[in-house]
Amino acid sequence: MYARVIVDVPVIDTDRPFDYRIPPALAPFVQVGSRVSVPFGPRKLQGFVIELSEVSEVKKTRDILDVLDVEPPLTEEMVWLARRMSERYMCTYYAALQAMIPAVLRSSYEKQISLTPAGEMFVPVLPEEQAFYQYIAKRQPVSWNKVIKEFPDAAGWIDEGIKQGRLTVEQVVGDRATTKNVTILSPAVSIEELETALEKLPKTAVRQKEVLSHFIHFYGPISQPELLSMLGISNHAIKSLVDKGLLNSQEVEDYRDPFAGRKFKPVTKHVFTAQQQAVIDGITEGMNPPVYFPCLLHGVTGSGKTEVYLEIMERTIAQGREAILLVPEISLTPQMVNRFKGRFGSQVAVMHSRLSQGERYDEWRKIRRGEVKVVIGARSAIFAPFQNLGLIILDEEHEGSYKQEETPRYHARTIAQYRGMRHKAVVIFGSATPSMESYHEARRGAIRFFEMKDRVHNRPLPKVIVVDMREELREGNRTMFSRPLMAAIHDRLSKHEQMVMFLNRRGFSTFVMCRSCGYVAQCPHCDISLTYHRSNRTLRCHYCGFTEREPRVCPECGSEHIRFFGAGTQKVEEELARYFPGIRVIRMDVDTTGRKGAHEKLLQAFREGKGDVLLGTQMIAKGLDFPNVTLVGVLAADSMLHLPDFRAAERTFQLITQVGGRAGRHEKTGEVILQTYNTEHYSIRYASQHNYESFFVEEIKQRYEKNYPPYYRLILFTFAHENVPLVVKTAERFAKRLREIIPPGAYLLGPVASPIARIKDRYRFQCMIKYKNDPYVSSAVHRIVRAFEEERKKTGITLTVDVDPQMMM
Repeated sequence: MYARVIVDVPVIDTDRPFDYRIPPALAPFVQVGSRVSVPFGPRKLQGFVIELSEVSEVKKTRDILDVLDVEPPLTEEMVWLARRMSERYMCTYYAALQAMIPAVLRSSYEKQISLTPAGEMFVPVLPEEQAFYQYIAKRQPVSWNKVIKEFPDAAGWIDEGIKQGRLTVEQVVGDRATTKNVTILSPAVSIEELETALEKLPKTAVRQKEVLSHFIHFYGPISQPELLSMLGISNHAIKSLVDKGLLNSQEVEDYRDPFAGRKFKPVTKHVFTAQQQAVIDGITEGMNPPVYFPCLLHGVTGSGKTEVYLEIMERTIAQGREAILLVPEISLTPQMVNRFKGRFGSQVAVMHSRLSQGERYDEWRKIRRGEVKVVIGARSAIFAPFQNLGLIILDEEHEGSYKQEETPRYHARTIAQYRGMRHKAVVIFGSATPSMESYHEARRGAIRFFEMKDRVHNRPLPKVIVVDMREELREGNRTMFSRPLMAAIHDRLSKHEQMVMFLNRRGFSTFVMCRSCGYVAQCPHCDISLTYHRSNRTLRCHYCGFTEREPRVCPECGSEHIRFFGAGTQKVEEELARYFPGIRVIRMDVDTTGRKGAHEKLLQAFREGKGDVLLGTQMIAKGLDFPNVTLVGVLAADSMLHLPDFRAAERTFQLITQVGGRAGRHEKTGEVILQTYNTEHYSIRYASQHNYESFFVEEIKQRYEKNYPPYYRLILFTFAHENVPLVVKTAERFAKRLREIIPPGAYLLGPVASPIARIKDRYRFQCMIKYKNDPYVSSAVHRIVRAFEEERKKTGITLTVDVDPQMMM
């Protein structure tokens, strides 16, 4: 029996399966999707089995060395999906397979030292070397790193021992996966025998008597940590009773539960509105019998989309099938977890990046073992290894965070479609501001379209006031708050109502400049100005992480006239405290939410009324639901409008609409104040009118005229190297090859310098293909990218290929 294995050498030259013989002893454990340890040249590497065969076309095959998991981490469907990903997103097959498993299962290689028979007989002269050999003899095989840590001067002994045949060093393939175990105690004898033993214990054995009394009254198993905590005793009393044969002690696996000790309030069904019921009925039709049923749910903010998700999910589970709910931001996860755990309890697993690796691994194992029916998580949760998937929901489907910005550069929307087809599942794309691509598909009938135009209980959408900041300047107002916004904040404070303030820029100020000579503090490694962070008085690059202390004088001319320009969330927080003494601000941005659980703590504090203002970047702009929020202030509505990105208008419209939708979601009416220097732009005008349809008509016309998605697809190529002439020549040669293969009707733009021309000391040039959805283009580009591998090896130039890019920077 043979296995075809994709090996952990993620370069194009070896991006193909290799045949290995399956030893009879391993045959029961090797399946499609198994991780295996295999010899590859002189090394031992991890690989994934993608196919089994009775014969091999290779004359001489080597044996699989080991199977790394009892149960394969990947299903056959995931292996199929990885092949589709590698073809569409032009990444290696191995990179696609790796993306689907938890980080703790990804390749780990460790050198281990053991004694040979000659080494076991060897008696060193030096006492230190004797201790070294005894250490290995007791623990072999021993990790190389552990040996060096214990014996810092052992390098010479190891080298000599290997040469003399006394030591062997072997590379071992493994992972960082660990399981959490807990000791369970239970009675080993009857209650009568426990009572007899209690009477025979001496008066001094007080702790042992307490333990026996517990088991006499509660005759059953209990975890040792729980018993020790309950009785306030030490391990010694337990050990004595186990040694006497009165108690059994057993180690069992215990899942790390990120929600241990949390109680979730049961969520009852609401009475559905007519529009909710119509959507539920329409989607239910697609579930019976099961077929691939993709649909767009366009519902205004506050229309009750989550209630629809809950109901469809309940019906999916009732069919014996499983469901995935994706959310774009970690900040939305706690709110969704509360609602879905309240409805489905322990059937829900949660997957996102703020869990520890151990917690994520345990949640993943629950899914793989079929112990849960629902997964909630961010982008990577789309790879949850369900085997009977009936429902996939992308909430806020328009969000750019569903696109992975590292290899493999997949989009969760596309992966959801692949999985939906394979499983004959319902796939729901939900949003108040759908992406142009999804809405266009729905309009032309490629996917089903459902709409919810009204808020629950016919509550009005918030009133939107657009403030022209040019006029504010002319009237002498040089603060970051317009007069209407100042008045509205005073009003809400007097009424004890809450507010959301949105600025899509973290830090205190956006750049630092000398007013004497014009010097601007720049990152030495990237072509970008440094952002000032007041909390720790540093200047920081948000691209490479470079940090330096706040300057006291200008490094160019020595002037003390250093000033901070622009405003970030830290500056807004300070200005709110200045103009509204006593105001309680809860700030949410990357700087305040770095710690585990920070999102949930900040949002819970705001929900409990411990803050008057929730101030933040785009992580607060969507999905959040607070009954007492009646005012939303958008401080720089046009901040993204002039970025070199064809989606700038779309993103501006989406952010304004989404953040505005946080106001007036319950009994109290809401108000939104948009501050802008560009009141005439159609994205701001239509967002202030809650008019998605008109915005779509205007924007789709621009896309059609300029050959952008959804009418054309894009492939973005980015070259990077420290040497500017080399990267320019290489990009031009590559572009010349592309021009030779692209068909009529496709366009090649560039190469030109990237909008941010240097990041981490590497200069960046890019070119882009626009093409109709022609499979020939994709396969031809794939061939050219593979051919570029030789040039990459010689020059060190990196080429990034981004299919259907979301970020053009």
